[in-house]
Amino acid sequence: MTFQLLGELMPELTSVSCPTLLTQSKTYQIDGTLYRYLYSSDSIKNTQYIFRPLPSQKKRADLRLNKDKLLRKVYEVPGLYRQHRATVTNGAIQQSLF
Repeated sequence: MTFQLLGELMPELTSVSCPTLLTQSKTYQIDGTLYRYLYSSDSIKNTQYIFRPLPSQKKRADLRLNKDKLLRKVYEVPGLYRQHRATVTNGAIQQSLF
């Protein structure tokens, strides 16, 4: 699967095959939106994986996925590794993609 981001053609997306491979430094695509992995819930039986959309995306709310949806919908974007950052100023957090 290839997609276009800011006028550039991105390489093949890699499907996430195991939840233990999720990291906060990688960028993921879910249903056409770019997200960053935050954390997983502490529940062993029904673990939820929480993602936050990158600042340049239309969606603003965090996304919670169970393991089945994670394995079907989440793709790693190889070209956007460690390109998002957060800056804390006066109690507010400002995130940037580039």
